[in-house]
This record gives sequence, C-alpha cells and structure tokens, in this order.
Amino acid sequence: MQIDWKKSIFITADVLIFAYLLVALTAFNTPDERNKGVCSQVKINISDGVVEGFLDVNGVKEILKHHHAYPLAKPLSNINTRNIEETLEGSPFVDGAECYKTQNGHVVINIKQRMPLMRIMADNGEDYYIDNKGGIMSASKYTTNLIIATGNISRKYASKTLTMLGNKIMADKFWQNQVVQVNVLNDGTVELVPRVGNHIIYLGTPERIDTKLGRVEKFYRYGLSKAGWNKYSVINVEFDNQIICKKSSNLN
Repeated sequence: MQIDWKKSIFITADVLIFAYLLVALTAFNTPDERNKGVCSQVKINISDGVVEGFLDVNGVKEILKHHHAYPLAKPLSNINTRNIEETLEGSPFVDGAECYKTQNGHVVINIKQRMPLMRIMADNGEDYYIDNKGGIMSASKYTTNLIIATGNISRKYASKTLTMLGNKIMADKFWQNQVVQVNVLNDGTVELVPRVGNHIIYLGTPERIDTKLGRVEKFYRYGLSKAGWNKYSVINVEFDNQIICKKSSNLN
C-alpha cells in the first residue's frame, strides 16, 4: 500500500491550523484569569435610574458586600457571576441583573431597576410602594418625589386600580406635576389632591380616567384661570359631560 505523503501533509497542516484557530478563539473569548489574577475594577450600570434615591451605584455595592459577593480584588476564577445576578435580583428594587467578566480583568454588572410609581400609606397601617407594573415594593429609608396614596387601600386595589391610575397620571406631563396625593374613600371612589389650588378633585369611581382628567384640565385653563384657583373647595367630575363645583367657605 502506497502512502500519499503529499496528501497526508496537507491534512496534517489543516488539522494543526484548525487546532490553532480553536485555541486562539477560545483564548480571545475567555478572560485570561491566570494572567489577570484578580478583579481590578467593577463597572455598575443602572438603566432607568432616573428615580433618585431608590437604587444607585453605592446601594448596589452595599447589597453585594452584605452578601459577601462584591467582586473587587477577588480572584477572577473564584467570582461567580450567576451568584452576583441572583443576589441583586433578590432586591425589591431590581427588575433584572446581568453580570460578566471582561478580558482586562473587569467585572461588569448591568441592572434594570424597578420603577416606583406611588407610595401607599393605607389606613390599615401598611406602608409600601407599587411599581409601574403593579408589583409591591417594600418601604425603604429612601424618600422620593412620588405621589402618595392614602385611605382604604388593600394590596389588590393598589396593584390593579392604583397602578392603572398612577400610570395614567405619570403619562401626562401636566398631571404628573399637578397631583401630589390620591385618597381612596371607603366606597372605593377616588379623590385627588393637586399641587396648585386649595381644592379636591373628586373622580368618583376610577373609570374613564383620561376623559375625567381631560375635563378638569380644560376647566383649569378656561375656568379657574379666570375665576381664581381657590374659588372652589371641590371639583366633581364623577358624572359624564359635567363638572360640579362646591364654592370654598373661606372666600369673603
């Protein structure tokens, strides 16, 4: 049997080139933990971080340090990125976390923050936040410029009805700046406390919110702007196509 040395040489060369490329590609995509040794820098990126006080870089560091999971100065080979992700996702203010190591010995942590929508201070003594998806967030030491909801509020009512109302308010720049408090009465009807004016806006049942708020906004522009912001104590838009106002007793 005659061996085709020329063909064998080409096959061997192809195998060696393939093996070299495989090793090179693996080395390129995997952090060189033996050469880099330890984590030299931790980069923390927080998306949706516009709500001051709920989640910042220092807060993330404290969470990880409390669970002995902060990776700075630790050997890269000992850093468990999945453990870091799970630790952060256990926080009531984190919606999701991603962690990975880089070629230059850094650890990158990307966090998606839960967006607090309203603070609930119910008559039953419960104090917590709801996010823009209706999730319950435990109260914290932080304070932010959020709408406060008071009154007869169950967690189910907060998660469904107040989340819907809060999202509609926050979607409108005018009402976002105007409403400071939502009060839920015993029958489930709702009244709003505005930032400007000594009056209450009575919405009645929390339905057709866009229509009711639109009616009040027009009344603000074409009625109260001329009559005066403190002329009425109650502006009632419970019923369709009408506004019922109660004059303030403080007027001379």
